Amino acid sequence: MATRTFPFSTLINKQTSVFPALDDADVILERRDAENLVLMRSERFDAMVKGLGLAARSLAIVAKGNRGLAEEVFAEELPWLVWLPVDARRECVKELLDHLLAGAETGLLLPFSRALREWQSTAEVYSDPELTRRLRGPFDTADAVDVERPGRADG
Repeated sequence: MATRTFPFSTLINKQTSVFPALDDADVILERRDAENLVLMRSERFDAMVKGLGLAARSLAIVAKGNRGLAEEVFAEELPWLVWLPVDARRECVKELLDHLLAGAETGLLLPFSRALREWQSTAEVYSDPELTRRLRGPFDTADAVDVERPGRADG
């Protein structure tokens, strides 16, 4: 699907420029001081949600019947999975599938997006053996200083 981009101020000042664009494209409204917004016709939004739900449920069915195949599919789309240890790779695939399925059912895909980012960051750490070794410890605590827990009142 095509997208058209407009400054948010165009929506406020010249709506007649923005709304006709929705006939054949989704519209991204760029804002300077906040996250961009997306406008789309409800028919396209509903189709996207239904398509995502069907794809997520289908992938979940495949994963239940053939976990190895699901891992292959994810590895094809997420090549950084190879950096994870085998057990973590399985855990990652399961967690991502669970979040994707829940998100497809509820329309709440932010947990999936967060988990995807977190797992990719974890894989990137594993890709660097020296960083992985340093993060596993032991840690030099000779210069460490105890700090109070935030929000804790004495007494």
